[in-house]
Amino acid sequence: MGFYLGMDAGGSKTIAVITDSSGKIVGRGFSGCGNHQLGANMARSNIEAAIEQAFAMANLGLNDISYALFGLAGADREQDYVILRPMIGQLGFAEYDIVCDTVIGLRAGTRQPYGVVLICGTGTNCLGIDPNGHELQCGGFGYEYGDFGGGKELAIEVFRTVIRAWEGREKPTLLTELVLQMLNYPSVQALFHDYLNDLRPVPKDLTKLLFIAADQGDDAALGILQRQGKELGIAARTVIDRLQMQSIPLEVVLVGSVLTRNAGQYITPYIQELIPTSCSLHILTVEPVAGAVLLAMEKHGLPITDDIYQQLEAQLTLEGMRSR
Repeated sequence: MGFYLGMDAGGSKTIAVITDSSGKIVGRGFSGCGNHQLGANMARSNIEAAIEQAFAMANLGLNDISYALFGLAGADREQDYVILRPMIGQLGFAEYDIVCDTVIGLRAGTRQPYGVVLICGTGTNCLGIDPNGHELQCGGFGYEYGDFGGGKELAIEVFRTVIRAWEGREKPTLLTELVLQMLNYPSVQALFHDYLNDLRPVPKDLTKLLFIAADQGDDAALGILQRQGKELGIAARTVIDRLQMQSIPLEVVLVGSVLTRNAGQYITPYIQELIPTSCSLHILTVEPVAGAVLLAMEKHGLPITDDIYQQLEAQLTLEGMRSR
């Protein structure tokens, strides 16, 4: 019986999963940030730690793995692969491949061999694959390079909106009281000077306050979320147009905590209105690492059956993994 290792290494967490050829999970491993762009040594250490945990749980070793597939955040350009190829190669797997984490997110979210994936987690990204296997990425490099949003930048939008409202540059917002409560400050003035004096980074947890304020009809929060949806929709439409898939029925898979936990009425309608009517949105309900396992099986020549899909979908639900 063959065994397959799939990995999803992102900006906040790394997950390794080992399954048998039926899709049954025999080993799991969890660790922190696996994005080499945030620190190559840290990423290597976390990738190794997750693999070691999965091996220990499965009571398996390198020689037992038929194929390993690494879905890595930051695996965007050749310059990245100059770092990643030796890093992953030194792990010792006989058969393996490296892809960007967008690829495994798409594979996890659709049973079609083509489609589009939108990621909005720590950051944002968009990838499309056409029926001929051609890939096109749009974004993924941050605000300076054309992106908008993702958890880190949305938190900054919350913070600066509160500052602007305090100064009078924007209308009062419910975000003010929510931010003061979360960060334990008596006033925006105290918050402003404390953060500025110490050059403190904006906590990324502020992003979740957007949805609390939006539920209460706050215009500022609604506006930020609307912009996030439109920016994601523009990215998806761009990829669809450039790959000439405007008339093809396809799924646009939504991946990342901002979308899978909170998208609802605040983000997805603005994505939908900007993509062709032939496209349908599909919010990912399984961990993207499921896509890494599926790709490992496919690259090893194993046909993917309905039973394999069902096994992975049952074992790798987002809610189930979050409760661990």
